[in-house]
Amino acid sequence: MEVKQKLAIILSLTGWTQERLAQELHVSFATVNSWVGGKSVPRRGAQERIDSLFASLTGVFQPAEDTLQAKKDIIFQKSLANERLIDRIFSRQDLHDQLVLSFTYHTNGIEGSTLSEPETAAVLFHNSALPNKTLTEQLEAKNHQVAIEYAFEVIKREQQISEQTILKLHGMLMNGIREDAGRYRTHGVRIVGANVPTANPLKVSERMVELVRWIDRSHADPIAHVARIHAAFEQIHPFSDGNGRVGRLLMLLMLLDRNIAPAIVKQKKKQVYYRALQRAQQTEDFQLLEEFLSDAILEGYRILL
Repeated sequence: MEVKQKLAIILSLTGWTQERLAQELHVSFATVNSWVGGKSVPRRGAQERIDSLFASLTGVFQPAEDTLQAKKDIIFQKSLANERLIDRIFSRQDLHDQLVLSFTYHTNGIEGSTLSEPETAAVLFHNSALPNKTLTEQLEAKNHQVAIEYAFEVIKREQQISEQTILKLHGMLMNGIREDAGRYRTHGVRIVGANVPTANPLKVSERMVELVRWIDRSHADPIAHVARIHAAFEQIHPFSDGNGRVGRLLMLLMLLDRNIAPAIVKQKKKQVYYRALQRAQQTEDFQLLEEFLSDAILEGYRILL
């Protein structure tokens, strides 16, 4: 793995700026910026400090040359090395609230919400009414808070992820917003901006039963498994609205069930996310989606650890 890739992972896991990373490595900002950009490589002493910092943060001392596999190795190592993440979420109110806030702000932002992160926090934790924002946007935030808390409880109680779990998530998300909350669509839909066929409405229930059976299967590579489930779910597009939000909550459930941090899909990376998803759906090439999800999971670890 190249130095710039190690540094990118360090920055992702810590949330540090390049200035902070430079302080940790005892070099100048310009030097770190040059390394991150791949314009230069560190000398031996600096390389050893980078390797040591990387190992201490990831638990991986000899990362794979392949970047995607290296990221997966880090995720698997953290899954094995840490206590049940769901217990950590319930035992630390600060981590719990930050995870709920980050997930809600970004997932709703991807779908067009204009609430800022501080505004989302005000709605979620202070029940504030924002006069300059629509009632629907504020209701979407509160509904998502209810849905993510339900998802946490499913994992805490070690309940199986079922078709009813998915329908209940949609019902909570669309409560007071859509009359068909908690029910599959009965009409055809198109995914805007994507040349991806969705399921025939008469086949939606059947396809979802198959998907849930697939979810429950064990898999040697959980990142690959989650990527395939997510691509399939979004292509089925079982609901009239809310498919993206339900799909990302379903990923949260699958990952936490395997003691892996939730994937925080940031709204500023929306287009990269959509391109990766569409490539997987159109060509069955999942590498880009797996790498995107790996980065999003590392962002989840940054919050929880």
